Amino acid sequence: MDLHEECGVLGVISQEPADVAGIAYYGLYALQHRGQESSGIVINDDGVFSSYKDLGLVSEVFSADTLSGLPKGNMAVGHVRYGTTGGTNRNNCQPIEVNHQKGKMALAHNGNLSNAAVLRNALELSGAIFHTTSDTETIAYIVTRERLHTRSIEDALSAAMDTLDGAYSLVLMSSQKLICARDPYGFRPLCYGKTEEGMYVAASESCALKAVGARFVRDLEPGEILVFGPEGIISRREHCGKKPKKLCVFEYIYFARPDSVIDGVSVHEARLQAGRILARRHPADADIVVGVPDSGLDAALGFSMESGIPYGIGLIKNKYIGRTFISPGQNERLDQVKIKLSAIEESVRGKRVVLIDDSIVRGTTSSRIVRLLREAGAKEIHMRISSPPFLNPCYYGTDIDSRENLIACHHSVCETAEIIGADSLGYLPVEELGALTGNRGYCSACFDGEYPTPVPADTRRDRFEQKLSEKKKQ
Repeated sequence: MDLHEECGVLGVISQEPADVAGIAYYGLYALQHRGQESSGIVINDDGVFSSYKDLGLVSEVFSADTLSGLPKGNMAVGHVRYGTTGGTNRNNCQPIEVNHQKGKMALAHNGNLSNAAVLRNALELSGAIFHTTSDTETIAYIVTRERLHTRSIEDALSAAMDTLDGAYSLVLMSSQKLICARDPYGFRPLCYGKTEEGMYVAASESCALKAVGARFVRDLEPGEILVFGPEGIISRREHCGKKPKKLCVFEYIYFARPDSVIDGVSVHEARLQAGRILARRHPADADIVVGVPDSGLDAALGFSMESGIPYGIGLIKNKYIGRTFISPGQNERLDQVKIKLSAIEESVRGKRVVLIDDSIVRGTTSSRIVRLLREAGAKEIHMRISSPPFLNPCYYGTDIDSRENLIACHHSVCETAEIIGADSLGYLPVEELGALTGNRGYCSACFDGEYPTPVPADTRRDRFEQKLSEKKKQ
């Protein structure tokens, strides 16, 4: 069990046939940090759907020849995936495509349904046959079922939202419409913008809008359904205001790119603020402040600004290696940390270092990074974490499904510092999380256990893989 990225979704609609696949490609490239397992694009050319999906990074899946072979169209939806519910295989690549009695649909989803197991079990008992192990297919089934007795695809989606619990930001494409939706809690971000050519682009983060030359218009509100179609743009808000806003606070700490703005809050500023708080709450006598690339850099700058300790570059990241959390095994994880990061000896030799990172899950990566700095000659290492300790499972998309391997659940702060080899350790206090978001509504259940939705009784992420694992143990 490790911490994983989120997925990224993107949609584009044009009044005239255009290279919507190319726009989706560049938008997904900007969202690559949200998922590195697979990527896919579905193009709508006047009701005819064409798609390409596969495992790998965006640049690996979509070569120049592949992109040039995709047709022009007036709509497209795209997805980058890091799965939480469901395994890593081609069947789970998104967007998911559905042909049903009343038309076609392509669906891309970011988040995790907390009642996915219950919904899927009910669907299977009613005769539904699933081709993937992802909860996105569950959403597609329910929307399709509702579409059979509703007037429009947006009516079907609205009815489906009465059944879905948990986190979901969706981009859905029918033959004539592009539809975006955000769950009533607003767990995951979703926004849209407009290009100079008049195209509308929806994406998980505003950084993707900038990448394709779209001007940011606004974030979708929690519970909002936004329809782009022949009748223009229609906002449906029948699900808005039904639940308290609970945006995942870890979007600001780790998931999102620092140049994104989510619900009016700059991710970069939120991380600077985390560093300032750490400097006030957990000061250290040191010579240099060093951030762990990439998500620790902004917090390290904030710590330096508040404390007056010089900010320096002490760790260099190999930009061509994926995030360490992607490794499926512990040994591979250690190898990736070693390949991915190297210390700059000239920066840290003989110095007392404040080392800033975004989180500690198992402690394995942290201990390896501390060791790198020790080997480079650091005299002292005072580790500061820009999030509180992980103490609880997450049911909304962050891949923490048990307390078993969370180091903070079994060791005190002093014991954890000793385990990872640091001279001292300090976490962001949980009561300071509101300062990162401007005290706007957020979910911090993985830190404080205050879940916005009922805790699911069945928390298995992929029961088929679990059965296989149980057989191997026997």
